[in-house]
Amino acid sequence: MNVAEIMDNRSAFSFEVFPPKTDVGMEKLCGEGGVLDQLCSMNPDYISCTYGAGGTNVGKNLEVLDHIIKGGRTIGVTHFTCIGNTKEGIKEQLQTYLDHGIDHMLALRGDLPFGWAGTGGDLHYATELVKFVRQEFGDKFTIAVAGSPEGHIACRSLEADIAFLKQKQDNGADYIMTQLCWDMDQFRYWLDAIRAAGVWLPVDVGIMPILDQAATINMALSRNGCVMPRELCEIISKNWIFPNPFVKDPFDADVEGKKASFKEAGIEYTIRQIDEYRACGISGIHLYALNKYEDVARIAKEAGLLNTI
Repeated sequence: MNVAEIMDNRSAFSFEVFPPKTDVGMEKLCGEGGVLDQLCSMNPDYISCTYGAGGTNVGKNLEVLDHIIKGGRTIGVTHFTCIGNTKEGIKEQLQTYLDHGIDHMLALRGDLPFGWAGTGGDLHYATELVKFVRQEFGDKFTIAVAGSPEGHIACRSLEADIAFLKQKQDNGADYIMTQLCWDMDQFRYWLDAIRAAGVWLPVDVGIMPILDQAATINMALSRNGCVMPRELCEIISKNWIFPNPFVKDPFDADVEGKKASFKEAGIEYTIRQIDEYRACGISGIHLYALNKYEDVARIAKEAGLLNTI
């Protein structure tokens, strides 16, 4: 079964990893007994692999995906962007993925590199990419598309964003992978709104574990413009590292203690959020593994995700 068919039958469970930039990182992720082997021991329905920023590091992306699907242990899903891509280049790259046994993709415009005003390629939006892939490859790919419960930061309104999501569906998308969202009231509003707009695709919710102060703040504000609920802000404030968590050498006397306390509270927060999402009747949980195992394994087990399979 493909991912969309799995979601038609039950709630799915999956991970996201990213392609390391170094050989040491690749060995840690893909080597024997490495993070991928450990993640696969939890029998996820699929593991997705991102690109580097701006569509870079594509070769490592494919190498990681080769390890993900090794031995048929799970489905590999590649992120794929319009950044710097010609139509011919897209066809060649996607055929390479098919030749490697990768037939699932997340179709994205992609985050624009610093200073860019557009994609620098033949296609400018994910809606165009979905349509092009369907025209060129038919049903050979299962296509996921991004959904933004708070609206994409570059879109003029939430209503316009939902209209574009509907267009992705009409152009041939199979399921939705949501962007980061901690605001549960907003998520519930968005879920009702997309259904009212005629978007019936399964919704797979992206979850970023709350493990590190700086990474949490950066992820919320640098690309996504996410609302940070009061409860999450309190966790950050109570464990604030002085002068701030972005300083390499803080003068806080209890740096390690605060990091540990923050991680523990963040893990508990993440588990509660997963409970809330599942109560909404969504089709899957997609956990950002951050190329780690121990913390995400604990979250998956304590949230009861392993019992969904």
